[in-house]
Amino acid sequence: MPGEPPPIEIRGLTKRFRRVLAVDDLSFSVERGRITGFVGPNGAGKTTTLRALLGLVTPTDGEALVFGRPYQELAEPIRQVGTVLETSTFHPGRSGRNHLRTVATAAGIQRARVEELLELVGLTAAAKRRVGGYSLGMRQRLGLAAALLGDPQVLVLDEPANGLDPEGIRWLRNFLRRLADEGRTILVSSHVLAELAQTVDDVAIIARGRLVAHAPVETLTARAGGRTRVRSPQAEALREALAADGIEGAPLDDGALAVSAPPERVGELAAANGIVLHELRTESSSLEEIFLQLTGGDAAVPR
Repeated sequence: MPGEPPPIEIRGLTKRFRRVLAVDDLSFSVERGRITGFVGPNGAGKTTTLRALLGLVTPTDGEALVFGRPYQELAEPIRQVGTVLETSTFHPGRSGRNHLRTVATAAGIQRARVEELLELVGLTAAAKRRVGGYSLGMRQRLGLAAALLGDPQVLVLDEPANGLDPEGIRWLRNFLRRLADEGRTILVSSHVLAELAQTVDDVAIIARGRLVAHAPVETLTARAGGRTRVRSPQAEALREALAADGIEGAPLDDGALAVSAPPERVGELAAANGIVLHELRTESSSLEEIFLQLTGGDAAVPR
C-alpha cells in the first residue's frame, strides 16, 4: 500500500571490520511480490549485507530494515522473515521431520504445518531419515521448509541452489516463482548467474561493497546493449552492403553475421539492396556479461 515501507530496505549501510571496509554506503530496496537477485564477486560484501539485514552483524553506519524496522525489533521474526543461510546447520542425528518439529514447537507453530511443508518441498518420503544422511540438495530443501514454517512474507536466501542438480534447480525456480506470485518478497544471493537470470525479476549488483547496478533484468540487458544477429542466403552481398555503410559484419559459426548496428538499420540496408533475410534479431547481453562489465571480475575485498 502507498506510504508503507518496502519489505526489505538497505539504507546507507556501511560495515567496517577494523581496517577492512566490507560494505560501503550501500542502498537498495526489494519490492513486494518480486524476486531480487543479489550478486557480486567473492568478497564484494554480499554475505555481510545479508547478515546485517538479519541482525547477525551490527552496521558501522546506516540501516538494514525489514518492514521499516531492524530485524531485532520485529515482534515475531519467524512469522515475518524466512532465511536460508549458506552457514545453516542441522543436527545430523535428527530426522528431517523432527528438525522441523523442533523449530515449530519453539515458535508455537502447529505440527500440521510441518507435514504440509515436507510435502511442499518434496521431502515427505525422506522425512524419517536422519539429516546426516541427506544430500546437500536435500538439506537445501529442508532449509527452505524451515524458512517457511512461520508463513513469512519475506524470504532471504543465501545460495539456495547450491548442491542442486539441474532438476532441483528447475524445481527451485518454479518454487520461488510460485512464492513470489503469492505476494512474498524474496532476496536471493547466488553465483550461478545464468540460472539466476531465469529466476529473478530484478538484480542488485555490488562490487567492493558498493552498489553498481539495481534494475529489472530486462532493463539491465537492454541498457548494456547487444549485437544484431542476421542470416541471409546472400551473406556475401549483405556483408558488402554493410561494409559500404561502415558497418562490420563478423561471421558466426552457423553462417549468420554478428553486426554492430541496430536491426532496423540492417533491415533497411538489406531492403535497399534487394537482399533476402532469413533471420534478423537483437541478441542482448547475458546477465553474466553485464556482471563482468560492471564489476571487472573484481574480488579484492574479503566477504
